[in-house]
Amino acid sequence: MVDALGRLITEVPTLVSRRVPANSGLLLVFGHASAGTRYNVIPSEASASGTLRVMDRDTWEQAPKIVAQVVRDVIAPTGATVDLEYLRGRPPVCNDSRAIQVLTAATSAALGPEGIAETPQSMGGEDFSWYLEYVPGALARLGVGRSGPNVDLHRASFDVDERAIPAGVRVMVQTALRALAAVR
Repeated sequence: MVDALGRLITEVPTLVSRRVPANSGLLLVFGHASAGTRYNVIPSEASASGTLRVMDRDTWEQAPKIVAQVVRDVIAPTGATVDLEYLRGRPPVCNDSRAIQVLTAATSAALGPEGIAETPQSMGGEDFSWYLEYVPGALARLGVGRSGPNVDLHRASFDVDERAIPAGVRVMVQTALRALAAVR
């Protein structure tokens, strides 16, 4: 079991990423792996769990089949059996280009051109993607972090710089006004 588990966590991420277009931004990471309970007992079972993130909707749709096939192919030579449970998470956030234009113009009007910073697409899971299934929109980030060590949003030490809130309100007001003007 340990051999099968080792192959799974080291080989599957690379092999899965090779089966999708390079620009899909696929990232598969196993965050948990376990086999046995004692150092001197050969385990009869092993388990692993992880997360898969992608940048486009097509890859998100194809991922369950691709992962299942690669897992079977990697584990087969070990003689182990696999019980795969693929729990589909959130789809990737794919911003609408028109919504980006409205948001960019609104940000410039509210904060000036220096208030705009283009950011790369995040590999984080975001519930906002479900809204984009029904209406065109755009996810924007409001810089609320303070500078210094351990400022990552997902750390217990993260401290929101509340001075950013008025800027966010101004941007949202301008966005709403511009979006309403666009539909008239």
